[in-house]
Amino acid sequence: MFKKAYEIASQYTHPVILSMKFFDNTVESGLGSFVILNDEGWIVTCAHILDPAFAHQNHSKEISDFTQKVDSIKNNPKLKHHIKQRQIKKITPNKKWITNFSFWWGNDVFRISQFEILRENDLAIGKIENYDKNFQKTYPTLKNPANIKNGASLCKLGYPFHNVKTEFIEATTSFKLDPNVFPIPRFPIDGIFTRNVFSGKSKDGKYDIKYLETSTPGLKGQSGGPTFDIDGNIWAIQSKTHNLNLGFSPKIKQGNKIVEENQFLNVGWGIHIETLVKFLTDKNVKFQLTAD
Repeated sequence: MFKKAYEIASQYTHPVILSMKFFDNTVESGLGSFVILNDEGWIVTCAHILDPAFAHQNHSKEISDFTQKVDSIKNNPKLKHHIKQRQIKKITPNKKWITNFSFWWGNDVFRISQFEILRENDLAIGKIENYDKNFQKTYPTLKNPANIKNGASLCKLGYPFHNVKTEFIEATTSFKLDPNVFPIPRFPIDGIFTRNVFSGKSKDGKYDIKYLETSTPGLKGQSGGPTFDIDGNIWAIQSKTHNLNLGFSPKIKQGNKIVEENQFLNVGWGIHIETLVKFLTDKNVKFQLTAD
């Protein structure tokens, strides 16, 4: 059913790799998705993918405060060495402060310096600098919000089930991707449009905070990727998985104990096309919309 749509969506869906180095010198990587919307290089993804960048701003201040306190003790001529050591030990650093981070936006030369963010709806858009419009052959068409109907067959696309490894090069203060990371395989999962989910208004009152729910979960690595129909038109941008309590707890025996197992249905929540279209319009970002 989604063979043709998969081919279309594969052209406008791309991986984003996040690399982070922490205060304890450990390095971690993550994988998400984004969509290139038009030939000007505008992209859409989830705001939570950018969280490490905002965390780094706060952590930098905390690291500076920590360093100043330690240096103040070290440089105090009135304190003996063992007293200095004792006082320094009392100042506990956060081992998971982010000291360095990097985003890889599907291509070594792509850079995005600024984003427009609707935090309440997990929505972020940005523009690739010096984008070559020939990089992508097909740009997506967004489904007209006036014509979406419950029960429609939809598909989510992204990059789950794939390990990403990077290392930090101290000499250049940069990250290096393991060559075995590539190629990064896409993975689709289908479902149906079940419900609209309303979560109130944005703080400025301009936007309805709205999600489009699908009957299957979004998978790790699909955040920021499209939820599209059989024609390849985008209905939502996958944001999160929501757990619905089914209301029954069967009992099973584990060893000599009887344990109740709570049952849940995992559904996908995507940034609703209605909110996306309004946000893009307000930010003067061009896009294609279906006629029906």
